[in-house]
Amino acid sequence: MSGRALAVRAVASCGILTLMTADALLVRPLGPDDYERWATMFRSYRDFYRLEPDDAVVSRVWSWIHDPAHETCALGAAFGDKLVGLAHYRRFARPSSGGVGIFLDDLFTDPVHRGRGAGRALIGALGEIAEQEQCNVVRWITAADNITAQRLYDSIATRTAWLTYDLPHA
Repeated sequence: MSGRALAVRAVASCGILTLMTADALLVRPLGPDDYERWATMFRSYRDFYRLEPDDAVVSRVWSWIHDPAHETCALGAAFGDKLVGLAHYRRFARPSSGGVGIFLDDLFTDPVHRGRGAGRALIGALGEIAEQEQCNVVRWITAADNITAQRLYDSIATRTAWLTYDLPHA
């Protein structure tokens, strides 16, 4: 976390972590009181990627986040009580390396709060979880035209040469 972390605590399951930066940005697990703010940001994230509005998806993902048996985990970034960013992630097996990685599925910062370190802090928190759990990579993808996010990603991670393919099913 580039020396800015003041406190870190992690436990098993979803790698629950609490991290506070010197700028009073708190990275923490999402709680029941976060639903409205999280749902607004998740809808904005889906809108950014031109996904059809679907409250059933929003409800389903929220239920996954709070189901200990489901693989989907989430962290939020907050200034005080105001949730300003979210990260959805999960672990995945890496047969080629014989290890486990963390896949960052979704990362979003409220546009009003962009440039204040929330995205960097959320990714940094995933790096902390990966280190504590001995995961050998944190991996994510982004849209080719998401240049703003790529500037952040290029400053903290290695861009790979891999391409992504989807095989749609009904």
